[in-house]
Amino acid sequence: MRLLPLLICSILLAGCASNAKHTPDGIWINQAAIDAAAESGRLRESLLAYGPNLEWQIASQHQQASYSNGFELAEGHLTALADGHWQVSFYGDYQEQLHVAGNRLTQIASGYWPEQHFIRLTDSTGTPPPLGASFEQTLYRAYLGGDWLIEQGPGQGGLVRFSPKGEVAGLPGAERYALCLAGDCAAMSGEHDSIWLQLGDQGSPWLFVHEGNQLRIFEAENRAQFDEMPQYQPGPQRWRLKRR
Repeated sequence: MRLLPLLICSILLAGCASNAKHTPDGIWINQAAIDAAAESGRLRESLLAYGPNLEWQIASQHQQASYSNGFELAEGHLTALADGHWQVSFYGDYQEQLHVAGNRLTQIASGYWPEQHFIRLTDSTGTPPPLGASFEQTLYRAYLGGDWLIEQGPGQGGLVRFSPKGEVAGLPGAERYALCLAGDCAAMSGEHDSIWLQLGDQGSPWLFVHEGNQLRIFEAENRAQFDEMPQYQPGPQRWRLKRR
């Protein structure tokens, strides 16, 4: 008589495990784009190759799914399909489909986006951080983490540290930074990677080249006319940093 309850319990546990395997809840980041950027040094090229979407936040209990591409934020209505497949419907009557298997999420190729892959950074517990912040901080840690020695430029011989939360210490004239991921800053810098450096309320764009353990930062010279969108090209080099 004890066999029947045990069988029922086993079936229920198997069902729960299967459901957990396909649960979409949590924060998902485009780790492939981060890895490519950290390995090659070419930030925008890596984001375009493996993106353009960088992060998903999903809360199935509220039927919500949102993504960030580093410039735009979009929130959609989540609907369960079958076998770990989910549909997200957005304003404007277009949909995206997701497939979840364990800690991996695939955004199925559509008429809007190519196929993209994400890993679960964390399950949904408590209030999530702002959409896109988890990807950004993980990228900053991998791409600019560690100690950098100023080999040339103001502050030569000093150490620079870029924090995952956008703070920079040891770089003369700057206390905060932001890497350009997409949007207007990318359009204005063209094929070049760019970084925003800020001190107090004043900030400006700079262009940079990241090669191995070397980071060169250049003044951004605007080649556009006064009534056109800025078009930045590398000017004089301001700093050359080497990661220790």
